[in-house]
Amino acid sequence: MANNNIGPRRLVVGAHYGLRDWMAQRATAIVMALYTVILLVAFLSGNNFSYEGWAGLFSHQWFKIATFVTLMSLFYHAWVGLRDIWMDYCTKSVVLRLVLQVATLLWLIGCAGWAAQIIWRV
Repeated sequence: MANNNIGPRRLVVGAHYGLRDWMAQRATAIVMALYTVILLVAFLSGNNFSYEGWAGLFSHQWFKIATFVTLMSLFYHAWVGLRDIWMDYCTKSVVLRLVLQVATLLWLIGCAGWAAQIIWRV
């Protein structure tokens, strides 16, 4: 009897992250692109290219929130990409892959906390 892996009775393995992660990558990329446009408009329309000018820009609460949302999008975007690299390309060792994923996650959480401190310090 031949093992036919085509059709509704095929053996499906994996975590089924595909579509959700693909959509998350696109959504976070759109958030980062929109923030880039906002930053370019603020930069090109401003005339005070000094620390005081940037501090004045970040004195607005909406700009701090937009920056933080963009950084969270960047960190999630990085998490999806690095997790896929660790799972698909790096190693077949489950223990090493878990260590790399935990280290990446801790690093990104640390970056998020540091970003919050920096943004709301201004």
